[in-house]
Amino acid sequence: MSDRNNLLPTEADIAFFKQNGYWVAPQLLDEARLERLREHMERVYAGQFETGRAPYNGYWTPEQGNGLRKTDNSHWADAELRSLATDPVIGEIACGLMGAGSIRLWHDQLLFKPGNPDRRSGGNVGWHQDYAYWQCAAEPTLVTAWVAFDDVNLDNGCMQVVPRSHQWGLLNVNDFFEQDMEKQRQGMDLPEDASFEPVPMVMKAGQVSFHHALAIHGSGPNTTSRPRRSLAVHLMTGDTRYKAGTRGDGHMNVGLLNGRDGDLFAGEAFPELFRA
Repeated sequence: MSDRNNLLPTEADIAFFKQNGYWVAPQLLDEARLERLREHMERVYAGQFETGRAPYNGYWTPEQGNGLRKTDNSHWADAELRSLATDPVIGEIACGLMGAGSIRLWHDQLLFKPGNPDRRSGGNVGWHQDYAYWQCAAEPTLVTAWVAFDDVNLDNGCMQVVPRSHQWGLLNVNDFFEQDMEKQRQGMDLPEDASFEPVPMVMKAGQVSFHHALAIHGSGPNTTSRPRRSLAVHLMTGDTRYKAGTRGDGHMNVGLLNGRDGDLFAGEAFPELFRA
């Protein structure tokens, strides 16, 4: 990892994040670490869980085919992936962007978007706000660090974020798996005078983008012959609490917490990355 002092957001960067709901960090990971992460990603896909523990139920297996692969809590299964999901520098960056006293892991998602140069299949990630799935958290005090294992651009389906959309509240269209993104866009009930102009997160391998839990984002197909690989590190501020009785009660973290309304999401299942 590069020199820490060159990686942390400046006051101008923090102001940009607060205004737009996203920010792209400099390159955090060098090629040697990226190669290890790619190798360990393949081990998880092959069912080789070095910790002896599988990822969360429903993790990708070859029987699911060659579409978009999504594996929740890969850090349970692999120490190399866990070192990234709990990286203190990523935590410190998130702490600064969110103006928080501490940052904990919410969960991770190992993501693999296969190449499809004939464009006949999707692999899209539909327009959504993460908090739509995380309403078991009392407030949207969450942020995602999306770590690119490969160079990403529009050709291989990079993430696209809608600036300032984190200020619009929860919208009526939220579906991670929807393939018809234009239909979604046409059906969105946007605030008056809102401008829906997605910005592509064009990044080099080893860079990390950060987006607020209410920021609208999605991604198109990978039309290259190479896979697009990444780890989404979902994070929360240390004061994030459980809110019972929402549509988020089915989220895995409610079961991991095994708590009561108002309890902090804390403990072994939610390791702390950084404390200011």
